[in-house]
Amino acid sequence: MPAARRADIAGVLSVEETVRATATAPTAPAPATMRWVSAAATDVGRVRKVNEDALLDRPQIGLWAVADGVGGASAGDRASALIVETLGTIGEAATAPAFLAAVCDRLRDTNDTLRREAAAASVTIASTVVALIFFRQHYACAWAGDSRLYRLREGRFEQISRDHSEVQDLVDRGVIDAQAARHHPHANIVTRAVGAADQLEIEVVHNQLFDGDIFLLCSDGLTKTLEDDEIAARLQQPLEQAVTALIDAALERGAPDNVTVVAVKVQRADGSDERE
Repeated sequence: MPAARRADIAGVLSVEETVRATATAPTAPAPATMRWVSAAATDVGRVRKVNEDALLDRPQIGLWAVADGVGGASAGDRASALIVETLGTIGEAATAPAFLAAVCDRLRDTNDTLRREAAAASVTIASTVVALIFFRQHYACAWAGDSRLYRLREGRFEQISRDHSEVQDLVDRGVIDAQAARHHPHANIVTRAVGAADQLEIEVVHNQLFDGDIFLLCSDGLTKTLEDDEIAARLQQPLEQAVTALIDAALERGAPDNVTVVAVKVQRADGSDERE
């Protein structure tokens, strides 16, 4: 990972937010006049009775999110739904820093609300979240937990977010490898989540958009069912078909958890739209 850089979109970052720039050197940056299309779906899966995932799909303003209620906590569906509901109150922003600040502020407000509700009921109410924003030729991702953001660029499929989880910490320390992490007994334990602590730690990455970029936000119900190469292969279709194919593939594998996917594609303003 290259050294972090501060672009316009990250001008509001606070001390606890880590900024990382993602690396590749595509041939053509997104033009000044561009647009994006998106598709999204969620499924309860084959085992769970309640869908504790929630999603936000707002291409009109360039905002998407996936939230996954933390397993083992109470009212995970309440936590994920509140995250999406609160992010849904954000309007169009005048600047990239203002847009990112609004997302982070809403997540912190939701954290405070969940902490109050949990204290009153003597329980924990929490959810992971991954949020993606587009502003002109830049994007930013803000997240807490192990819901992920991927990017497909010129055939290269790359995980942009980094899991906040016990097994990821073990991988980072070289104790286990990535494959072993998938089957580790602590694979479901996250180290950050909205509602899990009084102070919410949000990690942020930002970089430039390029024509043809495809982004995928998803809950771990997808990533713990399909390998990255299987996800990438299905993502190289029109977005609606890609989302359906990903959900169907997870269901075919037994889908022991809720499954949520949001796919976003960047294209020139004069390009054909995949979804009106």
